[in-house]
Amino acid sequence: MADDGREESLGTDDDSDQTGADGSLNNTMVEEGSTLMRRMEICIAEAEKRSGKNAVSMQETFTVYLIETRPMDAVAEGHNPAPDCLWRRYSEFELLRNYLIVTYPYIVVPPLPEKRAEFVWHKLSADNMDPDFVERRRVGLENFLLRVASHPVLCNDKILCYFLTERVADRLYGVFKVHGNYGRVFSEWSAIEKEMGDGLQSAGHHMDAYAASIDDILEEEEHYADQLKEYLFYAEALRAVCRKHELTQFELEMASQDLISKKQQREELATGIVRTFSFKGMTNKLFGQEAPEQREARLKLLEDLIAEGEETVKEKTIERAEHVEKAWVDIQRFKEQKDKDLREALINYAVMQISMCKKGIQVWSNAKECFLKM
Repeated sequence: MADDGREESLGTDDDSDQTGADGSLNNTMVEEGSTLMRRMEICIAEAEKRSGKNAVSMQETFTVYLIETRPMDAVAEGHNPAPDCLWRRYSEFELLRNYLIVTYPYIVVPPLPEKRAEFVWHKLSADNMDPDFVERRRVGLENFLLRVASHPVLCNDKILCYFLTERVADRLYGVFKVHGNYGRVFSEWSAIEKEMGDGLQSAGHHMDAYAASIDDILEEEEHYADQLKEYLFYAEALRAVCRKHELTQFELEMASQDLISKKQQREELATGIVRTFSFKGMTNKLFGQEAPEQREARLKLLEDLIAEGEETVKEKTIERAEHVEKAWVDIQRFKEQKDKDLREALINYAVMQISMCKKGIQVWSNAKECFLKM
């Protein structure tokens, strides 16, 4: 029996190595019933440093991570199709995890790797842009995706699937770069054509200009996305205000209960009638009542404690009322500012999309004129 168990243990170690050499989880680790992991193979292939402007138009350097997914059916059949790829920032992983926490409050959502090096071991850099730190975070983010995708409930979430496979900006980037290919084809074609050469070359220039404009558009789109994410991060500040209200309410209730208890003790001591079971009441029954001097001293002490408790309750009541009043005013101010900012951001985003579409129409109208002149 012991030999059989040892053979099974050895066989398990040989058959499935759950952790790769880089520390990431292999897909063999996930549950058999995991729908998402049965449909696709997921990995974060690489990390890349980029620069751009943030929500306040300041230049910043950040890291993006390349998520690659492949359909498992093709892999199982022996094919090796090109993976679907998209880049994600660390902040986007944070948004995904926050969404999962809110949507599934009964689930233990896997953690993300640390955004900044808080616990630094010997000879490891604390610089967020250090290649070793970025690589460790890449492995941690891949583990996060694999654990979420292997969860029997989280794996079926539509937002998770969109996070792994779809991004409007990436598709938009591809559409614009296709026009760059048009421009290259028209330019090369114009070199072998005599009568149509000028028209083809002019059309190619229009396509090249349209393709080059995508970088500015994506930067502007990222700016609007940062504005929207800023208000998502306001949620923690709102929760802090609500927690303060809960704390003041709790302190008021505890002070009120303590005051009621002291008044009850005073009444029992003054009348000699004990309404609730207490150790003091048992000792009085066993050993007799206290001396009048002791009872008077205790009554005086209770009177002082009751006066102090009433003052505490009064202070806590005022503190709670002031917090509620001020918090309500500021929350109303915040809501008005939020509505104004988000309305402005969404309108500007719609204007940008309209401008982009008009630019595309203009480019193809110019190309049409070039073709008509050939």
